[in-house]
Amino acid sequence: MLITSALFEAYLKCPTKCLLRSQGEQGAENAYAEWIRMKGESYRGNGVQRLREGMPREECTDRLPSTKALGAATWRLALDVRVVSPDCESTLEAVERISSAQRNESAQFIPIRFISNNKFTTDDKLLIGLDAVVLSVQLGYLVVWGRSSMGTSTPPIRCKPRN
Repeated sequence: MLITSALFEAYLKCPTKCLLRSQGEQGAENAYAEWIRMKGESYRGNGVQRLREGMPREECTDRLPSTKALGAATWRLALDVRVVSPDCESTLEAVERISSAQRNESAQFIPIRFISNNKFTTDDKLLIGLDAVVLSVQLGYLVVWGRSSMGTSTPPIRCKPRN
């Protein structure tokens, strides 16, 4: 079974809801749930648009390069990227590439998730962690950090457990 970010998010809210959705069952959505979903989608759309407008066109992309071309990559921001590993799938709203100042170190890749609520919850951190894991498998490169879009002052989240 392929675990998607939508299924994982449903599991965090209610394991039974996740099970039913994984089996293709569709429940009746109430008006409040629909409003929350639309609010989140609108926030994500506006956030992607803001990032796209604030970045030169040649530094934005809509797909990740192959693992062989990662060293020669010139992009700084990948937007609306679908990444798939053998067991998981996620659509990343944004991936930031931070090149290293030192020549012998590789660039870092940071998945960014747009979160419309005012408080940063444990569920939000787990969803960013899922994005980091799926991106790590896709790139064949360990992704250690993730970030929310709650503002530029929000520090990155460490996705890798400390030893």
